[in-house]
Amino acid sequence: MTTTGNSGEKKEYRSKAKIYADILDALMRAGGKSGPTRLLYGANLSYDRLKMHINQLVQLQLVAEEKQAEDKTVYKITQKGMEFLKEFMRIEKFAEAFGIPI
Repeated sequence: MTTTGNSGEKKEYRSKAKIYADILDALMRAGGKSGPTRLLYGANLSYDRLKMHINQLVQLQLVAEEKQAEDKTVYKITQKGMEFLKEFMRIEKFAEAFGIPI
């Protein structure tokens, strides 16, 4: 989906599946676990949007949440999350071969 902003440039919106894949990919690039700040930058999301999506990923068991000392939270990608990311990337490459953005 694209929209035109005030400056006349087109802005692409990501699907929910693409956002999930971006969060999982950021976790993988961080060695499989990360705090929220690194995920914010890695997945290019605001804190509120990250929190909403990460909660859904935890419910889907694609990410595990670990509470640490001093009220810090670390998120870890699960085996199921790794499988989702692998399959999503495979489907994304397949769709791109036909010129279909996901």
